[in-house]
Amino acid sequence: MSFPWAKHYAPTNPVTRFLDEKLPLPRLVYNAVGAGYPVPRNLNYMWNFGVLAGFCLVLQIVTGVILAMHYAPNALVAFASTEHIMRDVNWGWMLRYMHANGASFFFLVIYLHIFRGFFYSSYKAPREMIWLLGVVIFLLMMATGFMGYVLPWGQMSFWGAKVITGLFGAIPLVGEPIQIWLLGGYAPDNAALNRFFSLHFLLPFVIAGVVILHIWALHIPGSSNPTGVEIKSESDTVPFHPYYTAKDGFGLGVFLILFSIMVFFLPNFLGHPDNYIEANPLSTPAHIVPEWYFWPFYAILRAFTVDFILPAKLWGVLAMFAAILIWFLLPWLDKGPVRSGHYRPTFRKFFWFGLIPTMAVLFYCGGAPAEEPYVMLSQIATAYYFLHFLVILPLLSRAERTEPLPRSITDAVLHSDKTPVLGENAEPAV
Repeated sequence: MSFPWAKHYAPTNPVTRFLDEKLPLPRLVYNAVGAGYPVPRNLNYMWNFGVLAGFCLVLQIVTGVILAMHYAPNALVAFASTEHIMRDVNWGWMLRYMHANGASFFFLVIYLHIFRGFFYSSYKAPREMIWLLGVVIFLLMMATGFMGYVLPWGQMSFWGAKVITGLFGAIPLVGEPIQIWLLGGYAPDNAALNRFFSLHFLLPFVIAGVVILHIWALHIPGSSNPTGVEIKSESDTVPFHPYYTAKDGFGLGVFLILFSIMVFFLPNFLGHPDNYIEANPLSTPAHIVPEWYFWPFYAILRAFTVDFILPAKLWGVLAMFAAILIWFLLPWLDKGPVRSGHYRPTFRKFFWFGLIPTMAVLFYCGGAPAEEPYVMLSQIATAYYFLHFLVILPLLSRAERTEPLPRSITDAVLHSDKTPVLGENAEPAV
């Protein structure tokens, strides 16, 4: 967004002046994350997760490139090469633990980032494209994470690959050919391992490209804020640097402390014990389970147990993908005029006592065995999950009575004006 009060880049050093004339990279950085980018003055720490996600992506790319120098994508030696990295490569153990736990922290940050978007309705106009690109990034992360989980070639890697790729076999007519095409054969082996390794190496760079588009789209309407009120004057903003670079720096420091504790003291806490056993196609684990960040969608997949018109397995596959694809529709499902959940009392109840517990149940059931009562809990949680997005949100956007909005961001920060833009007795949105 172009603000008339935004500071303009004016290099004084001859070197930076020459560079700005020939390749305006300093100007780009200044306008993107520097004093030339005004942002709302009331952003809280929930807005740190975008920067943390960017840091996680860089961390994964750097550690992944180094690990790829020592990894052998061959079914006969993949497990041994992973052990070689852990035992023989200088600091290899730390690089692998950083990469493995970095994936978990990356997904944790992204989940918090997404649910912040749910609460503050970051998908509403004029920020639809930012949201849509964010969902694309999440889908690419899911694909990258799944392929990376296969690479150590442990028991859970092998059987996870077999189960997940087997889902495509549920698609009528074309499912089995697609499954064979993905694996390069009838079961995970050298062909699958090579393909997954190549894509796992490539997709983070694709994610980086989409992240650039995501940030570009963000700078057109500008950042959202906890009130959901748009910027109206210079007093509503502060320069991104130094105010939010300092705030993001503090958040990054806390993140690095927690990440270091995990890497150095609890490096295997999030890993499955069976994945430290070399893959054996003749020995099926008692309980096949993906990484924790796939658990809610895995629970949705397993929630369908009865054939009804279509096979239960196909219903589960469709529901699993629909659980994410439905996020693409949020800008049009939730058409209410008020963005922030702080001013939507009924929405807050459904969010904190409906959606959040539902996701907690799905996370838990996705990591639990496929038996009762976990299957029943998954079915109830799955039903509410789709009910929330397809029924409750559209109805709330039309019928909910919202609380008064401040007239500006400055008024919200200083509490200087209690006059509402949409009063408590305002008519429901149509």
